[in-house]
Parts: sequence; C-alpha cells; structure tokens
Amino acid sequence: MLLQTVFLNNYSTIMSVFVRHYLRCCNKLNRICVNTRRCRTYSTAYNAELYTTTKIDKDEPTFDKILIANRGEIACRVIHTCRAMGIKTVAIHSDVDSDSLHVRLADEAVCVGPAPSAQSYLNMDVIMNAIKQTGAQAVHPGYGFLSENNEFSRRLAEAGVQFIGPPEGAIRAMGDKLESKQIAKNANVNIVPGFDGVVKNEEEAIGHAKDLGYPVMIKASAGGGGKGMRIAWNDTELREGFRLSTQEAASSFGDDRLLIEKFIDNPRHIEIQVLCDGHGNAVYLNERECSIQRRNQKVIEEAPSTFLDAKTRKAMGEQAVALAKAVDYQSAGTVEFLVDSQRNFYFLEMNTRLQVEHPITECITGIDLVHQMIRVAKGHPLSITQDDIGINGWAVECRVYAEDPYKATFGLPSIGRLYKYMEPEHIPKVRVDSGITEGSEISIYYDPMISKLVTYGSTRKEALDTMKKALDSYVIRGVTHNISLLQDVLVHPRFIDGAITTNFLPEEYPEGFKGHKLTEIEQLQLVSMATSILMRQLLKDRTFLNQTRIGCKGSPQKVLNLIVNIEKQNISVQVEDLEKSYKVIIGDRIVNVNKSWSISADLLDLEVDDQACSVQIISHDAAGNLKIQFKGTIYPINIVTTAISELQSLMPEKKKPDTSKEVISPMPGKLFSLSAQVGEKVYEGQEVCIVEAMKMHNSLHAAKTGIIKSVNFEAGDSIGEGDVIIQLE
Repeated sequence: MLLQTVFLNNYSTIMSVFVRHYLRCCNKLNRICVNTRRCRTYSTAYNAELYTTTKIDKDEPTFDKILIANRGEIACRVIHTCRAMGIKTVAIHSDVDSDSLHVRLADEAVCVGPAPSAQSYLNMDVIMNAIKQTGAQAVHPGYGFLSENNEFSRRLAEAGVQFIGPPEGAIRAMGDKLESKQIAKNANVNIVPGFDGVVKNEEEAIGHAKDLGYPVMIKASAGGGGKGMRIAWNDTELREGFRLSTQEAASSFGDDRLLIEKFIDNPRHIEIQVLCDGHGNAVYLNERECSIQRRNQKVIEEAPSTFLDAKTRKAMGEQAVALAKAVDYQSAGTVEFLVDSQRNFYFLEMNTRLQVEHPITECITGIDLVHQMIRVAKGHPLSITQDDIGINGWAVECRVYAEDPYKATFGLPSIGRLYKYMEPEHIPKVRVDSGITEGSEISIYYDPMISKLVTYGSTRKEALDTMKKALDSYVIRGVTHNISLLQDVLVHPRFIDGAITTNFLPEEYPEGFKGHKLTEIEQLQLVSMATSILMRQLLKDRTFLNQTRIGCKGSPQKVLNLIVNIEKQNISVQVEDLEKSYKVIIGDRIVNVNKSWSISADLLDLEVDDQACSVQIISHDAAGNLKIQFKGTIYPINIVTTAISELQSLMPEKKKPDTSKEVISPMPGKLFSLSAQVGEKVYEGQEVCIVEAMKMHNSLHAAKTGIIKSVNFEAGDSIGEGDVIIQLE
C-alpha cells in the first residue's frame, strides 16, 4: 500500500532533505539504494474498478521481485500493479533521474549511468549487473528502450531471469519489418504493397518508388514510434527522407536498414490489442483508434473506433491473433493496421510490448494488461476467453507533451522545471498516468511526454466532455505544453463526427496550428472574465492583511471604463462591482460574472451568465497585461482605462528584428551535423544543419541566399532554443 508523507514540521522537512541527499550520494557511488520515500499516490480514479475489474488472486504463485527496465510514467504504471499483486519492485535510473517519481515509488533503486540513454537505460551490462545485485527474478521492460531488443531477452534467459514479454524469436521476427511482413503474408494477413527487401541507397529507393507509384513510405526496418519514417511524394522528398530516416534509424535503433512501401493515402490507423499465453491460448481485446498523429506519432487515441463495424472488428482481431500464433507469441502485444475508407485493412507492424495507449483498452474491457503480462510470464494460462471480452463504454487518451504546438509540424520540444503542476484528479472518471510531480525536470534526454490523460464514459460524448473539462483543469507551469492543440482537436466538427484520418492535422491546419479561434460567444466570455479579474485585482491591491477597511484614500472605484485589446481588436468594456457579481457591459450585451472564486487560485472556476467556465491566470502585470488560458489556448490580453488607451495610441510601434540572416535553433537539443562552413555561399531553402532533439532529426534551412559569416557551434554541441547557429553576411 502506498504511503503519503505529510511534512508537518521542520524536523520532517530536514529528514526529507537528508534522505534526498543520501540517495544522491549513493547514486554517485553507483550503489543500490533502498528507497524509503513515498511522496505520491495514484488518484482514486486510477485505482477504481472502473479501469481494471480483474480480480487478483493473492494465492496464485508469482514473482517475489521484479526489476523495471524503464523510467517515467510506464515504470510507475508497472509498480502500481506489482504492488497490488504483492510483488517488490526495483527501479533503475540515470543520474539525472535520481529523484524521479518512479524511483521514489519503487522498493529499491539502482543508478545505471549518466543521462544519455545509450549509457544508462540502454546499457545492458549495467542493467544485468543491477538484476544480479538486487536478486530480481523477472524484468518488465515497459515500452521503448530495451522492450523490443531480442538480445536483452536472450541475455535474461541465459541468466535465468524471466523477461516479462514475448519470446526472443517473436521479438526478432516482428522487430524486423521485412521479416514480419513475410510472416504476415504467410499467415494470410492483409499486407501493404511494397518492396520485399532492404533498400540500399537513394537511387534504388527512387527506382522502387517509381515501380510502386508515389506517394511512398520510407521506414526503418527495426524502427517504431514514428522514428526513421518519412512520406515522399516525389524524387526530391525521397532523397531527403532517405538520408534523414537512415540517420534517425542508426541513432535510435543502431540499425540503419530501410524498407519502402506504398503509402495508403488518407488512411485510418487502427490497432488490435492481443494477449497470448504459453499454453496456446490467444485473444484480442478489440481495437484502438490512433489516427490523430503528428510526425507519425500518436497524439489522441480512443477505444473503440467510431469507424469499425462488428464484422470488420472480428476480421481484424482474428488476423491479429493468427499473426501472433504464427510466431508463438506470449504476452501482450499490438498489431497495427491501416484502414481505408472502404474498411479494407492492411498490416502495418506488430509492437511486441505494452503499448503507450494501453489504458484505454483497460477502461473498456476492465482487464489489467500488466497483471496479465506478469501472469503469463510466470507460466499461468490466460484466465479469460474471447467470449469474456466485450466493449463496456468509451475511453479517450490525450498525450500531454512538453512541446510548443505552434512550432514546426505541430510541436517542438520544450524543457524546464515544473514549478507548478496539478493533475485533474478531482474530476470523476479521469485517469492520469504520469511519472512526474511538481518540481520535476523535463530534459532534452528523454521523450517529452508529461502524462497520458485518460477519460472514460458510458458514451463517446461523455468521455469527450470529461476530457475537455480535464484539459481545462490541468495546471502545468514551467514548460510549454500541447493542451491547446489537444483541446482544439476535441471540439473540431470532423473529430466529433469521427471523420478522421492520419492526415487530419495537416488537412485541418495547413499553415500549422495557430491556437483556438474564439467564437463570438467565447470572446465575450473571455473579455468578461478578464475584466472581472482585473477589477478583483484592483480591489485586492488596496486591501491590507487582517484589516476590514480599505487602507488607501478615497473609496474604491465601483465602475471602470476599459479598453481591452485581444486578438488585435480593441473592445470598449464597462465593468461594475456589484454585491454578488460583476456586471460587464460590452456594446449592447450585459454579462454577469459570479464572485465566488479566489484570484490567487491556480484554477479559476467562474460562471458567466450561469455558464461554467474554467480559466488559468498565467501572468499579470501592473501595465494591464494578462495571459489567460481558456479553452486550452493562452491568450495575451491588454486591459487599460480609456484615458491610458488614448495615450498608448500615440506611442510608436516597435519593429520586429530581421532574423533572415540567422539560422536559429527552434528547440533545445544537440547539433547533429553541419553541412556548410564559414565563407561558403548558401542558397535560400538550402539545408545547413540538422538538430537532434528527443531522438528526432530536424533539418534547418537558410532563409535567404548569402555568404556564411560565422558558425557558432560544432557538431555534437548542446544548443538551446533561440540560439543562433549560423549567421550570414
């Protein structure tokens, strides 16, 4: 059972600092650290039977201790089930993760190296040593890192340690996209047309593309998670995509082999969850709709899909099971398909691990997938049959990332410390899978996911309405996040109708995401709330602590005539402080805003004409500049009196600096390569360098033709967002 420590006095605070210091000292010595801190429990919603109704048999034989070869939210997720089963856990961590949540939740913790993944979470030698030192009987790999590494599985078997996942042969077969495609074909699984072999160079790729016909998909043979994947519509895009995919594949998987296949235009991405044991039993747990993607990475998932009928669901499930049986699969796995507008479906790949989006399957089936994985690894047969699996309600998952959704293709990574962090756990039917707490650091070394926000409902509408409320109530300060994009997608008519494909984002936001566009009613609500907040702030500024009287001379103003600048519009507003509300007049509209809220709260739940609205005050200064988060988007608002507004109109407008002669990094990361030197002439649109961030390679180009005056970094250097990499004369 999780314990939650409440620090009530200085002694407990001192002890907390002491324990933290002791753990860090142990980590530096690369020693095993028994972790005594318990600073967070899962939310009530997470533990509810709503999500995992499978009963755990305490008398059933299981492992005594499991090492979790991962970090972050998935490590916390595995720990949760292990505790319910009475299994002790060992966390591994890099030195920068020494104070992470998964380390604090585990019974023991072992430092496995410095921050770079290759030297820590991918360092098999050190992890094997940690297993030996702690006496762990089994290893759960989570997803990513070593979860689909057949060599790691083999080494565990040789050491007599159980890998909580499929056999080595299944990992190897399904991990190689060339081999998996052939196995799928032999198992009578529908496959996408393509070249059955490794593409050796750009010229060969172009030849195959012309045979297949554009567009084509280039992807890493050993890849996954959207890395090493590019879509090409012509020869030029294919050359660039081949080069970048080769680099990403080598960097992420240590294998630069690529394959090429026909790109199914306007498809849906729908996957089937399978569960198999070592006794010949296999079932499918219905589907997950994963079509909302950016850069081939999923953003919003839901289960079930609005598109599938019972006949197609059954056919996809049976083919997924057939593929799993063809490789003697044991454990949880996911078979991904592309589905066209006529419900024709084609095998894409099989992920031989627990999927990121597994919680929504748990919601609609009540089956704890981690529990089943551990049971199967221990040698138990499945306790469920296909007839036991139904669809109960609807679940939606939003991946909340530390990303700026306004940059590049719907998001570039953001790093920083979370100085304020509050998950919307107070809302019923909300589950938050995260591996962070207030004060956690989002670094350049790992995936920028903050959490998986999951909502459940008896209907899709209920699940979506709960999700919108949860996103509004999610407080994240210290990094830029993608809640604005998530919120905007959820209210989009196409998404509400379920008319989505993997091209949804580029089709609906062809110029990139610019933030939520306020409707007339929404703008009225926001302006009314903003002016009410200003009125409340002015009154607060005049009040002395523990005094009932107003300390300043003169009576406070009950009526203010203001000019509100929002979305490049100046709006005349009159706000009046009444006994129980603020009366706001905008043109011929009169709006009443309730007063039962505190301006110092992180989340403000207001009522505008009796309609509930949630906002967050991100910043507020004495010049009347506010940043308010509403409907997920942060809106800069300037509010001044009419007299000040008249004076502002006389001020000259500040010109934006010309940055066309500079190549500026749009994100923090590492300079992977430079393709231009000082004195060299470059042309507009020419690639000059590549920045690697969160294992993704991003090509930067010259904004104009010119001679390179200076290069401020070398390949391999760490760079920050806004750093000038190259300057032209």
